[in-house]
Amino acid sequence: MADIIQLLPDHVANQIAAGEVVQRPASVVKELLENAIDAKATSITLIIKDAGKTLVQVTDNGMGMSVTDARLSFERHATSKIKAAEDLFNLHTKGFRGEALASIAAIAHVELKTKTDNSEIGTHLTIEGSKVISQEPAVVPKGATISVKNLFYNIPARRNFLKSNPVETRHIIDEFHRVALAHPAIAFQMLHNGSDVFNLPASNSRQRIVNIFGSKTNEKLVPVNEETEILKVEGFVLKPEFGKKSRGDQFFFVNDRFIKSPYLHHAVASAFDGLVKDGIHPGYFLFLEVDPHSIDINIHPTKTEIKFDDEHSIYAMLRATVKHSLGQFSIAPVLDFERDKGFDTPYEFSKKQPTAPSVEVDRDFNPFKEKPKQANISFPFKREQKQSWESLYVGLEGSFNTSPASPGSSLESVEMEFESDEVTGSLFENKEAESSQITFQLQNKYIISPLKSGIMVVHQNLAHQRILYEEFLKNITVKEAVSQQLLFPLQLHFSKPDIEILEKVREQLENTGFVFSGFGEENVEINGIPVLIMESHVVNLLQHVVNDIKEEVPDSGFSQNDMLAKSLAASMAIKTGVSLNKEEREHLINQLFACKEPSVSPSNRPVFTTMDVTDFDKKFI
Repeated sequence: MADIIQLLPDHVANQIAAGEVVQRPASVVKELLENAIDAKATSITLIIKDAGKTLVQVTDNGMGMSVTDARLSFERHATSKIKAAEDLFNLHTKGFRGEALASIAAIAHVELKTKTDNSEIGTHLTIEGSKVISQEPAVVPKGATISVKNLFYNIPARRNFLKSNPVETRHIIDEFHRVALAHPAIAFQMLHNGSDVFNLPASNSRQRIVNIFGSKTNEKLVPVNEETEILKVEGFVLKPEFGKKSRGDQFFFVNDRFIKSPYLHHAVASAFDGLVKDGIHPGYFLFLEVDPHSIDINIHPTKTEIKFDDEHSIYAMLRATVKHSLGQFSIAPVLDFERDKGFDTPYEFSKKQPTAPSVEVDRDFNPFKEKPKQANISFPFKREQKQSWESLYVGLEGSFNTSPASPGSSLESVEMEFESDEVTGSLFENKEAESSQITFQLQNKYIISPLKSGIMVVHQNLAHQRILYEEFLKNITVKEAVSQQLLFPLQLHFSKPDIEILEKVREQLENTGFVFSGFGEENVEINGIPVLIMESHVVNLLQHVVNDIKEEVPDSGFSQNDMLAKSLAASMAIKTGVSLNKEEREHLINQLFACKEPSVSPSNRPVFTTMDVTDFDKKFI
């Protein structure tokens, strides 16, 4: 039998490795930023075009590479980070497998310009599809500039799997946040299509968080700090009232490396038990430092998962540390029943010096001096309160006549006629008119309505979503929405990426009834809102829209309008648990069956179901 096993060519092996390392442009951004950090750079600039599909460029002022190192860096399993297998369990750097640059060069056009501090001249290297096109000397500054162009140019199928530009840009920004938060001492800058997205100077952890997520974030942070023999925890958690329905603003870093750990997330979430409602996720920025020998990083191609030797101890310490911080800053309740808060010194007086009290005495006061007498006022009779107007006529006998009274007649002989209220039929009968359409509510979730052949069960939340969805979609398309003007404009604060998202859908939001008076770097001013929205719900509604757009947003056209209408309808619909009266139930059902597609919700879930009488008969057989 002929031999059938053969070695793969290098370019094929590199493309296979690229399938694990490079999943989207954000993967390239992560690898290049980590290489710049390992090169001990103090300033890093990221430039992207068309969400990284056309260009991803990273420039740093690090150590740079020699001519030989520049060429070897694109070979498979070539790295300067490890020299023996034991080094895998004592890692202090980011990239160590030596596959990143080789995988990137296999599926893109790559240019590298680099120079060391000791060299007088640098090198310029060009690679296309793992093939070296040229390598020649060049005059370049110290450090390295690597440009990745036309990602997946030779793998069209992989390129077709990429999402829209806003979604891919969102992933790149997420990776940029993760790297920038872990290294606040390094200055970062990010530009997208020529516009400045982030310009982060070197600072501390708290200032870096504020620079990324907006100035209003500073008042939301609660410091966390604890150090033990096993674990050192630093960072911040967000106050419970600033929790979100989506899993945003949740960052774990272990030895300055971003990780994802549902197990540790549960430890933080359990520390917030009783402080946040169900379905609300707390935010946190936690930096964990452990012994490198006690973790295994090389268990996942993207290095976002870590294996701990003693997960249970880390879980318990992390939970206790967060809970202690919440209690220390009076966020969590203190269970001390014998403590009287009335004896606590107010915070504004805690640092003031005590002063002697001053007593003012009236030296002219004479207790034996007679006071001026006051006139005694007496009432001849006691006034009684009566409950009705008839009490005004108590004691008067007879009735007044229309004829004048004779001279000498007394008041008792005067006749009085009381004008009685005429009893007429009320315009609205107290007793509700019996209607053939009788509805009632089940568990404040379903509306039950009888039919000729049985009953109909309507899901009130999904039904209201369908009603609002068609109304918003019509308003966005026809541009005839009604807006209610606000007496005082609303000032809402968002992060810079969220502001960009709102600006992109500003026209569609205005068609639904919003009136924006201005967009700042971190705030939005609103003068009018749709009629169906309460002023107190505007912040949560716009945040819900932003989160939906972050997940998946089409480029333009009807699909974008459709997504926006779905998001607004889902956030404004009647929630489960809301009690509806008879008129509200009937109005909801009438509006539902006036829709074009009453049977399904905007998310293609059934809105109602019917049950025939025969279905009940079968239960009693």
